[in-house]
Amino acid sequence: MTATARLLIVGPQGSGKGTQGVRIAESYGIPVVSTGDIFRANIKEGTPLGQQVTAVLDKGDLVPDELTSEIVRDRLSQDDAANGFLLDGYPRNSAQVAHLDAFLAARGESLDAVILLDVSRDESIQRLKLRAAEQGRSDDTDEAIAHRLDIYEHETAPILEVYGPRGIVDRIDGIGSLDEITERIFAALTARGLRLAA
Repeated sequence: MTATARLLIVGPQGSGKGTQGVRIAESYGIPVVSTGDIFRANIKEGTPLGQQVTAVLDKGDLVPDELTSEIVRDRLSQDDAANGFLLDGYPRNSAQVAHLDAFLAARGESLDAVILLDVSRDESIQRLKLRAAEQGRSDDTDEAIAHRLDIYEHETAPILEVYGPRGIVDRIDGIGSLDEITERIFAALTARGLRLAA
């Protein structure tokens, strides 16, 4: 039987989700399914979806749940996600958790683990300010950073209250070197019986 790993990585902006997500996906032989990447690709290509997303993001809002869930369902139905995936940026609220649960249940599947990268708000802000300075990102203004962290704390953090009772949340200390954090994640997943790709 092929090993599967159906994972979700959660953490505030600046927690290192993107970097760790790529490392996890490569090591487990699964695709990263990042709503941000999917949205950016559509924006870059100027698709109708991209135009809808741009209008929403320009106001500093999040893309509606139905639209986001539809995009994710389509992505998870592709062949490369048959043996697992790493979700990044979805689900980001309880409505999206319900959408994902229904989709996976219909396939006789469920999440194996939720990786929570634990980083303080102050640490997130410092990292995002550094990133803004290094990359010249116009979306990383003080106001935008505070707004996104507020949304995370009010909408996304509560999904852990749904997943916590299921016993699938691994809280990982997000402070340290990249390698140290990766090792903590792998140790937690190994403890769950999830095997690295050969």
